[in-house]
Amino acid sequence: MNNRFLLLMLAFLFFTACNKDKEILNTLNDYNLSMESKGYHFGDALNLPAEVTENAESISISFGDKETSKLFVDPNFFTLGDNAVTFNIKKKNGEIITQDATINVFAKNPEVQLSYEIIKEYPHDPANFVQGFLLEGNTIYESDGQKGSSRIIKYSLGSTTPIVSTPQPAEIFSEGAAIVGDKIYQLTWMHKKGFIYNKSDLSLIGEFAYPNVVGEGWGLTYDGKNLILSDGTKNIYFLQPNNPSVIDRFISVAGHTEAYDRLNELEFHKGFIYANVWQKPIILKINPANGEVVGKFDFTEIAKKHTTNEDDVLNGIAFKGENMLVTGKNWDKIYEVVIKN
Repeated sequence: MNNRFLLLMLAFLFFTACNKDKEILNTLNDYNLSMESKGYHFGDALNLPAEVTENAESISISFGDKETSKLFVDPNFFTLGDNAVTFNIKKKNGEIITQDATINVFAKNPEVQLSYEIIKEYPHDPANFVQGFLLEGNTIYESDGQKGSSRIIKYSLGSTTPIVSTPQPAEIFSEGAAIVGDKIYQLTWMHKKGFIYNKSDLSLIGEFAYPNVVGEGWGLTYDGKNLILSDGTKNIYFLQPNNPSVIDRFISVAGHTEAYDRLNELEFHKGFIYANVWQKPIILKINPANGEVVGKFDFTEIAKKHTTNEDDVLNGIAFKGENMLVTGKNWDKIYEVVIKN
């Protein structure tokens, strides 16, 4: 009888402990889910429920290969946008229970809704699947995608006839491009490498491999110091032009209430990165120091004239003085707009 009673007591205690663990984790899960859409800002406390903190000897958070016991949104630990983390709860009896969660971190300040006015239209070849779009003087340099028709071209603004055109092998899908001095750097989508051309005649003069962390090539621009690359995620990478396989740093991008990924064609202008968001008629103005979206253009009225499916979307940004040029994949026009605020 005594042994049977002891076994029953142990089973009861085990059942009670399991239920308590479940209660703690369910409470933590409810809290995390409630905060996902609301999000945090850097410096905010993680006000975990008392059901969690009162039953814990210690709590830590793992993110990638890092771990912290600080229960606030530390900019040295978290990035803007979504952070896939694990809560590690050490109970007072020494046992550890864990739970995965997503912590969304947003910019502290609301982005400005930027307005514009169309002042001029130029012809654009609708056969061009625009992936990279650059202007120097009156010359457009354009990287066009699609397997079997990828190429780098240059032509005069106002014309649709290439001055020079360099095709890619049939298996290549070209992506973003950037001017660096007398060279053009061009990305490929899934081949983990880019091409370097002589700017004057678009002759191929070199190739480079992507850093290991970069899975795909999307957008590319240059800030006078670094090549700036997007890979379809929330991250933007700053690469060394002399060795683009090396990352100097990276930023993650988010606005005041929204995280952004699928960052596509890029342009750097007067201290800010401008980025298309794939399949959305918007252009973001991004602070390159921290990834915060400080402004946003809504080009719905222009895009709806050209976009009939997920392919022929807004995807081209260049600057002509203080005015912006915008175009898209397979569009028949380039628009020059005045930024009004």
